[in-house]
Amino acid sequence: MEVEGRVAGSSNQALLVRVRLGDDNALACYKAHAAERPLWDFPDGLWRREVAAYELDQLLGFDLVPTTVARGDDAPFGPGSLQWWVEDNEDDHYFTLRERDEFQPWLRRLCTFDLVANNADRKSGHVLYDDERLWAIDHGLCFHEQEKLRTVIWDFAGEALHPDDRDALKRFSESDADALLTWLRPDEVERTLVRAKVLAEAGHFPAPDTDGDWPPYPWPLV
Repeated sequence: MEVEGRVAGSSNQALLVRVRLGDDNALACYKAHAAERPLWDFPDGLWRREVAAYELDQLLGFDLVPTTVARGDDAPFGPGSLQWWVEDNEDDHYFTLRERDEFQPWLRRLCTFDLVANNADRKSGHVLYDDERLWAIDHGLCFHEQEKLRTVIWDFAGEALHPDDRDALKRFSESDADALLTWLRPDEVERTLVRAKVLAEAGHFPAPDTDGDWPPYPWPLV
């Protein structure tokens, strides 16, 4: 793994790296534990939640998150997450894409995913478009056992879940979610399963809670 540069604007020193295996190579986003800034409400090791988000995506079968794996002491700055680099068009994000009909099923699935993952930081800029499809990135602030949902995706409030997505939630909520236990605490996994069960039973997207202690939107929005 060779470091090629720092990702501009990243709060935890996300690095652009080139990964090589023989004659094959690929770009990836590397988030090292050693570069994280401590947070008062999340434990150290936010990179683990990046991997857990990919595993949740795989368990749900949604195909939203680029391939994300863990790397250990062999990485340039020690243990961290490694995510397939998305060459986005650098112009679009959620607010510029949300009105396009062809993206509605994908965006509804992302909204469903964020509700289950309890995403505390879904900014508009965390939705990338590579001129072929959409991708969701930056999941370090997910899976808290307390309700911390903060997202810009409230457009579907009150609407019914797609039947296929609802079935996926039911299957996941009835599983043991072992793939998440490697990266999250048991109580965090249990709460994730509960959120999936509650959402599947409700059958529709919730409205933002404007009376809570925290705003339902992240800042900045993009």
